[in-house]
Amino acid sequence: MSNPISRLLVLISCLSGFLAQPVCAAPQEPVEADHIVAVVGNEVITYYELRSRLETALRQLQKQGTPLPPQDVLERQMLERVIMDRAQVLYARDTGMLVDDVQLDQAIGRIAANNKMDAKQFRQALEKDGIEYSKFREEIRTEMLMVRLREREVDSKLVISDGEIDNYLANQPAGAAAKEEYQIAHILLRAPESASPEQLQKLRLRGEQALKRARAGENFAELTAAFSDAPDALKGGDLGWRPLDRLPALYAESAARLQAGGVSDLLRSSAGFHVIKLLGKRGGAGPASVQQTHARHILVRINEVVSEGEARRKLENVRERIVNGVDFAEQARLYSQDGSAAKGGDLGWLSPGDTVPEFERAMDALKPGELSPVVQSPFGMHLIRVDERRERDVSVERERGAARQALRERKLDEAYQDWLRQLRDRTYVENRLQEQ
Repeated sequence: MSNPISRLLVLISCLSGFLAQPVCAAPQEPVEADHIVAVVGNEVITYYELRSRLETALRQLQKQGTPLPPQDVLERQMLERVIMDRAQVLYARDTGMLVDDVQLDQAIGRIAANNKMDAKQFRQALEKDGIEYSKFREEIRTEMLMVRLREREVDSKLVISDGEIDNYLANQPAGAAAKEEYQIAHILLRAPESASPEQLQKLRLRGEQALKRARAGENFAELTAAFSDAPDALKGGDLGWRPLDRLPALYAESAARLQAGGVSDLLRSSAGFHVIKLLGKRGGAGPASVQQTHARHILVRINEVVSEGEARRKLENVRERIVNGVDFAEQARLYSQDGSAAKGGDLGWLSPGDTVPEFERAMDALKPGELSPVVQSPFGMHLIRVDERRERDVSVERERGAARQALRERKLDEAYQDWLRQLRDRTYVENRLQEQ
């Protein structure tokens, strides 16, 4: 199929009243008019949009050298991905979440810098590759929106109890085996929350088909593109290198029994059916000591009353006062909406993994005595100041912190897939591609 950009709908009018000999030119090849392939909430997804997304994915798969599934299979998989992205964006907007142009420009600036270019050079490079800059901007805005949505709806609500940590430490294997890392790829066939027995049987049969082909030696990345409903389907389903304790429990139990290259049985969870493949296994060694940071912060929460922009402006004013000599602790007691406010924003000594990633990245970039710009996390907007740093041997306290982080990583994937399934079930979706 040719590029949809070159297959524009041609309308030629034959105006016999104005032309002595009207000419009705015909295109050299059949031209397919754009049409609606799905309705999500109160918005539509067009075939042009689907093809545009699919062509981007095809370029990526071809770069990776991944064999391509049939086109109709890829179209169905990509449409489900577009539907899930649209459902998340609609929910984010409906709940007041947005990414403004200033934040978007900053993010694109970071992407450009990572590619060793300035903003102008980066734009020229995109356009040279045939990528429309305005479209690229909106794709990045959407990605940022979905990341923030996941942080707010899933990451920040995940609770790890002391009892779970105690149980984890009591059952933690000792020795080198506990430090091994596993590279897993997976296929997820997502089941609706209130799936009927017929729907589950249909999914099971589809999962068994994927399993049979995987065990026959077919390219697993190609199978994920053809079968998986997970967000990483077109990236081969690769979860990267992780120790067993940072994999979803269902995957960890199965992976521990596999040899490199092995494929699991068809696994069942509340999210649906799964097939995993162990791509590799390697040993690892943990650090003998960790760097701890003594930090303070001021938090302004975002809610129905206070928008992102208002929270940011408020903290920028507070930051200006601190830079001009006003005491940080005093401002924290006045303005911070956090339990640390009474202590002048003092968070004590923090180890890696004790805070959410956005906060930790910003904190780690500061030198002792340095004040951060306004930083956004799932909890709201922060000002961060680092008081001092130290190296500390691994202790019981650190061991519990590492256990808490391992449990978070193990449960996050499951929690996110469960949340996506619930969002999909409560969003109005009309898939017209299935009807064609």
